[in-house]
Formats: sequence, C-alpha cells, structure tokens
Amino acid sequence: MIARSNRIALLAVPGLAFLAIIYALPLVMLLFKSIQGAEGLTLVTYIDFFRDEFNQTVLWRTLRVALLTTLLALVIAYPTAFAMARAKGIWLTVFMVALVLPMSLGVIVKAFAWSILFRSNGFLNTTLQAIGMTDGPVRMLFTETALIVGAANVFLPFMVLPIYSVLRQLNSSLPEAASSLGATPWFRFTRVTLPLSLPGVVAGSAFTFSLAISMYVIPSLIVGERQQTLSMLIARSFLYLRNEPLGSTISAVLLAIAIFVVLFSSWLAGRLGARQ
Repeated sequence: MIARSNRIALLAVPGLAFLAIIYALPLVMLLFKSIQGAEGLTLVTYIDFFRDEFNQTVLWRTLRVALLTTLLALVIAYPTAFAMARAKGIWLTVFMVALVLPMSLGVIVKAFAWSILFRSNGFLNTTLQAIGMTDGPVRMLFTETALIVGAANVFLPFMVLPIYSVLRQLNSSLPEAASSLGATPWFRFTRVTLPLSLPGVVAGSAFTFSLAISMYVIPSLIVGERQQTLSMLIARSFLYLRNEPLGSTISAVLLAIAIFVVLFSSWLAGRLGARQ
C-alpha cells in the first residue's frame, strides 16, 4: 500500500512533468547549443564572447543597470511597505490598489508611457521649462538614468510586496518593548524593525534584480540600440544575425547570473532567519 503522503505527492507528478517539458527541456537544449561547434563540443563561443570588448561593455552595463534599479526600487519600496504595514481599513485598500493595479497594464504600456514622459516635449521637460529651471529641453530619453528610473517603477511591486509581507507579520510588541526601555524611534527602527525585515528585503531584491537583468521591452523602448543590454544582444543574435550559438551563449550567461542571484539570496535569507 502506498502511504497517504506519497499518494498526495503523486498528484504533483503531472504538473512537474509539464514544467520539465516546457521549461527545463528548452533550457537544456539552449545550453547544449551554446557549446556545440562544427567539430563537436567546444567552449570557443564563450571565450570569444568574454574577450570581445563590446560584449564586456554590454555585460557590465546590464549588471550596473540591474543593481542600480534594485537599489532605487528598494529606497522607494521600503517606506511604502512600512506605511502599508501600519495602514488599516480603507487606506490599506488604497495602497494595495495603487500598487497592484498598474501591474495589469503590462510592461509594454508602462515602458511606452515612460518613453513619452522623458521626451524633449514630454511632461518633465515642459514642466522644467515652465518653472524656469531650464532654458531648453534636457536630454532624458535614451539615457541610462531614464532606463533605471523606468525599470524601478515597473518592478516596484516585486520589491514592495515581500517587504510588506514580512513587516505585516512582525510582532508589534517588540518595538513597544524597546520604546518602554527608553529607545528612540530611530533606535527602534535600526535595531528592531530593520533587522527583522531583512528577509523581505533580500527576497524583494532578488526578485527585482532578476527581472531587471533580463528585461528586454523596457530598454528597447527607453534607450533603444544606443545602450544595449544582454537581452537585446540575445534578440539581435537570434533574430537578425541568425547566430544561434552566440545567442545561446549569452542566454546561458544571463541564466547563470540569475541562478547565482537566486541561490545567494536563498542562502542569505536562511542565514538571516537562523540569526533571528
């Protein structure tokens, strides 16, 4: 007789098989394609990729943009999540609607909206000229700064929700106990609230960084071909150059970075949880 727990586990087999076919198998084929050469398996495509100065520039730009996007999203998300965790009733509903509703618009709509906002005749430039801060339009579109701001806005919910979830579950008696012992609000935040909320910060940062490093639509609309990212190189390799080994190699590099971020964040979250 099969144990009840094992019978329940069998229910997951169809779903796992489906995921293996849809996700795992294409990734394995992609990795195999990246090391497949005319005379057999080889790493020459990886060597050529990392030796190329243009590819190095794109790689470091992608990492830099993803990191700065994550930091900017964190700076905005933590106060938002902190306020949401203490909000009640209608105000919590307002926060949730304002945070989740833009996610229904899709990435293309939001990225295109930011591209319009950053134009020379867009709202930002028009406002700056109207109040006398600039004599003419400031170049905003097709800049790395615009890409970081736009990406941080699009991925903000993925940073807010994990932090909010952790802050919402914190025992409110801990800050109150610190307050009763004479702790200042800053001391209560830095020594009690912030350390206990770090698992949410780690999870949100991992989500945001993984999304930012692999984004394609946002940089395509905001910076175009002037400042390419790894995802844009992958699309160019497959769609325009018809160079499948190169596209597969860049995809494997991007996948390796994402896996490292997930594994490192899981390890860090486990260490933080053990300390608490």
